[in-house]
Amino acid sequence: MDRTALLEAVIDASWRAGALIRDIRRRGCGHRLKSDLSPVTEADEAAEALILKALRAAAPDIPVVAEEQAASGHVRDLREVWFHVDPLDGTKEFIRGGDDYTVNVGLVTRDGPLLGVVLAPEQERLFAGIVGEGAFEEHGGRRTPLAVIPPRDPLIVAASKSHFNRQTEDYLAHAAPAAERLSIGSSLKFCLLATGEADFYPRLSPTSEWDTAAGHAVLLAAGGRVDGPDGHALTYGKPGFLNSGFTATTGWQAPPVGPWLAA
Repeated sequence: MDRTALLEAVIDASWRAGALIRDIRRRGCGHRLKSDLSPVTEADEAAEALILKALRAAAPDIPVVAEEQAASGHVRDLREVWFHVDPLDGTKEFIRGGDDYTVNVGLVTRDGPLLGVVLAPEQERLFAGIVGEGAFEEHGGRRTPLAVIPPRDPLIVAASKSHFNRQTEDYLAHAAPAAERLSIGSSLKFCLLATGEADFYPRLSPTSEWDTAAGHAVLLAAGGRVDGPDGHALTYGKPGFLNSGFTATTGWQAPPVGPWLAA
């Protein structure tokens, strides 16, 4: 598998999916609730269809776990490697008119990600990386290499807009009591660590693996780390494709979130 060629195919599909989402948003689209009561829009479904078609053409033998297909019960048998696709991460913010939603495509194994692409369509910022080979940001037709920076004092914490809970508050009081907070939605939080705009992203509420795979890959490729609740590297292929919690940093190990999840 030529990872560089595969990354370029994913980048192309992500830009096209982002343009499609913006076109649908401009003309207006409603939403409905899925069985788990989370919202889905025409933009989610159209972008996913575009990305799935592109992945079938670029890598027909690699299975795909995509958010909307998974919600419908369509998940192929997994092998050693597969794609996780979230065609529109941050749907709630998207519906409310927010601009920090993202398109996410990550290639993973059970041990962790191999490569990933995160696109922020409204900012026209794309973040991409191959683990072990490096990461970059593409903006305005230019690619800029990404590398994490040492943590600041006080830390800048990227916090969820929609899922900041009491457990997170208690954890941060222990792990980073003097931290400054940057509230932002979607997987863009991983990318802000990769660019040096933030230092720390703790998550103490459940996420799906397709929410994290692409951003996880970009951050690892830039020199950062992502650990599960036990303080060991976040893995994939878990039951229901669910993460119970994690910490993402610019390369240093944060206190595990496990004890606070049980609180």
